[in-house]
Amino acid sequence: MSETGIRHRLAAILVADVAGYSRLMAGDEHGTVAALDSARGVFKAQIESHQGRVIDMAGDSVLAVFESATGAVAAALTVQHALTGQAAKVPEGRRMQFRIGIHLGDVIEKPDGTVYGGGVNIASRLQSLAEPGGVTVSDSVKSVVRGKVPAVFEDQGEQTVKNIPEPVHAYRVEAEASIAAKPASAVGEIGLSIPDKPSIAVLPFTNMSGDPEQEYFADGITEDIITDISRVSGLFVIARNSSFVFKNRAVDIKEVGRRLGVMHVLEGSVRKAGARVRITAQLIDAQTGGHLWVERFDRELADIFAVQDEVTRRIVDALKVRLTAPEHSRREQRGRVNAEGYDYVIRGRMSLVRGTQESAKESRALLERALEIDNRFAPAYANLALVHLQEFINGWNGAGEEHLKRGLELANKALEADPNEALGYHALTLVNLWRRDYEAAELAVERALELDPNFGAGFVALGEVLDFTGRHGDAIKAFERGLRLDPEFDLAVHLLGRAQLGMGRYAEAEQSFKRRLALNPHSDMSRVYLASLYGSIGRHEEARHVWDEMLAINPQFSIERLQRTIPYRDPAWFERVVDGLRKAGIAPRDAGDVGTAGTSS
Repeated sequence: MSETGIRHRLAAILVADVAGYSRLMAGDEHGTVAALDSARGVFKAQIESHQGRVIDMAGDSVLAVFESATGAVAAALTVQHALTGQAAKVPEGRRMQFRIGIHLGDVIEKPDGTVYGGGVNIASRLQSLAEPGGVTVSDSVKSVVRGKVPAVFEDQGEQTVKNIPEPVHAYRVEAEASIAAKPASAVGEIGLSIPDKPSIAVLPFTNMSGDPEQEYFADGITEDIITDISRVSGLFVIARNSSFVFKNRAVDIKEVGRRLGVMHVLEGSVRKAGARVRITAQLIDAQTGGHLWVERFDRELADIFAVQDEVTRRIVDALKVRLTAPEHSRREQRGRVNAEGYDYVIRGRMSLVRGTQESAKESRALLERALEIDNRFAPAYANLALVHLQEFINGWNGAGEEHLKRGLELANKALEADPNEALGYHALTLVNLWRRDYEAAELAVERALELDPNFGAGFVALGEVLDFTGRHGDAIKAFERGLRLDPEFDLAVHLLGRAQLGMGRYAEAEQSFKRRLALNPHSDMSRVYLASLYGSIGRHEEARHVWDEMLAINPQFSIERLQRTIPYRDPAWFERVVDGLRKAGIAPRDAGDVGTAGTSS
């Protein structure tokens, strides 16, 4: 916040206006005022109940801001439903109908709470595009709320609106219940499009062990089942990041199917007792909610691979999918595991996902212990290689160039232990990329995707190789493929924005970075690139504001270290990033070799 008390921030902005207000006033001034007062009460109640704040209700308009786009859209749809019910009692020519527009963007907020700026202007223009009684939102809103509210989106295309330099991509929104009677051709997008092959998401299995500390084990089993079925080329499988959005939530299976764009959902439970494990799994049709099969598996923990194989085979049989000859062969090679070593790998993997300096240290210790117990367990080597890379990228725990060398050794050990371990090739891809061995990185990621055609993180890694070697257009396609397999993977959204920035597609890049910040508000790197983008297109005040936010999150950030570490084949590309910051009057300070400077935050 500046000395004047004015601050810039990201908010969801709702603007509403009465359609035909002058005509209504001319016909019945007293009745129109009474109806307007009643409508204001509806707006106020719903805005506040959805964590919003009314800014202004002057005349026949409403202006409000929300902390989340989801709250803004839910409030708007509820308001329109309530007002439609009220209007049904009034002759058609006297009905009061509001147009509502919603945008997720930057606002300038004064000390008295009023807001203005580009975000408000865009929301106002979207309002004018809405039908009477309807809601229209921008692409930035649609990207964040899709699947989180029971609604459908109809594409209104790119719209050129007054006083806004870039076209705005608009979407008409309707509450799902309101389209039940419409023919299919009239219905807009419902979540994500369904793939042309059997598709499935695996929800986090419930921990039934009676011990909250065993939660990691249930999560680990879930992740391994996802990994196992994703290797089947005849299936389309949603990745872990997106499935785990539903953890600890009472979910509607149909909602899961809509939000993730799949026809089937697997859910279940895990009970671990000593050296034995019981897994109960059920396959559900996400369109009808009906069960296709339910089964319980009781095994020794050492036979966990056999359980995973059985679950996969049941899914394959139920969905009438054929395994290829190599897929059959790879399954026959899997044997028993050391139960204690397997447990350490699961715990180490869970720590790695948390993505902090301390969790990296913890993950390294757990995975090293797993390898002391079983030095032929490929996933332990692969994950340990990724720990070393994570520490190198972020400058954690005294990491330096030796971490890359050790990461390469570990990735190769993973493949020596199991030449069919896709995660080993994934680790080899990323380590080689940051070593600037681009050809080896590309060969490794191609092999990873051959072994696991549903490997969302693999497509993201491919996108990184392409982006860092200057093939930004192909990188965008790879990131979009990865995001379809993993729609909630916020890092992939950031990397997509970076590739769009590399192509000079500023409007799209801005929306991607903003979407990433909506998914992960504490990202420093998305703010770095967004500040550069704003500087490049002349929005210097916004650039400085975003940069100040980044420094508040990471005061030790070092442009010099990032420039030295990040593996662009052509250093001129990153020079353009720095140039954007310079144009905004930002003097990137060098805080030495500390601070986060990677792509993980």
